[in-house]
Amino acid sequence: MGESTGVPDQKIADYTNNNMDEKINVYIWDMDETLILLKSLLNGTYAEAFNGLKNVQEGVEIGKMWENYILDLCDNHFFYEQIENNNKPFLSALSQYDDGHDLSEYDFNQDGFGPPYDDASKRKLAYRHRVIAHNYKEGLHRFFDQEMIKHWDDLYNMTDRYTDKWLSSAHNLLKECSAGLEDNSVGSADGSIHSAGSKSQHINVLVTSGSLIPSLVKCMLFRFDNMIALENVYSSLEVGKLQCFQWIKERFNSPNVRFCVIGDGWEECEAAESMRWPFIRIDPRPGCSHRFPGLTLRTVGSYLSVVYGGPDPENDTE
Repeated sequence: MGESTGVPDQKIADYTNNNMDEKINVYIWDMDETLILLKSLLNGTYAEAFNGLKNVQEGVEIGKMWENYILDLCDNHFFYEQIENNNKPFLSALSQYDDGHDLSEYDFNQDGFGPPYDDASKRKLAYRHRVIAHNYKEGLHRFFDQEMIKHWDDLYNMTDRYTDKWLSSAHNLLKECSAGLEDNSVGSADGSIHSAGSKSQHINVLVTSGSLIPSLVKCMLFRFDNMIALENVYSSLEVGKLQCFQWIKERFNSPNVRFCVIGDGWEECEAAESMRWPFIRIDPRPGCSHRFPGLTLRTVGSYLSVVYGGPDPENDTE
């Protein structure tokens, strides 16, 4: 792409090289209809699968409220209206164009950002990416007052009830995958485990077919931002999921790394097969085990064991 290629951060390379005796599990998640439900709420297919037990219109209204939150944050705090035609596969893709200019008094509405997309435009886009990264790390409390936080909490809880705890169950499993189940361990921002007794490291990566900026906003709204580090969010919209998976393999390339892909679509399934990684297909229909609630770390571990052998993540400390 003529830009950053997704090669590993040095800290990741150093960690894998210096900890060859530790097992590293990299969980690669899809976003929509996997970690969250949105499209199937809006078009009614989620509710329809319950054969009249759920109110279809209620799901549609819930989906519309989430859409409003996403669009509002994207346009008002994440420059999406300005940069939606400049989607990048990850936020550091233009980092080499950022000269470190002080942005405290910078006027993003008057800097002339736009075509032609030469080096000057790439530098202005890199400035926006730097602010977006800061906003992601700061969290939603930077933008929401107490009243908005209450509305957000209420919507989250309403959605969780309507979907039979899909959101909270996905959140809990992501938390387990982020921190592992080791005792006396503390998870760092990149998802790694630091503990004298820890035998493994668990890292969550998001590869979404949606645009990068709305996907970052969804991570924040659906409360995954503290378990998926900024540098671990990829948009496959322009490059495809296979390319993103190849970049991820480069970042975490080590004999002790195991990868597992979790999603609902054919593209991530085919890409996982090409990489010879285990793939878990999420199916939101009632009664299916690979859904939320239902999917567990033990199930994920069994898929890893089939491909890589050895104990699953839940039994790493046994």
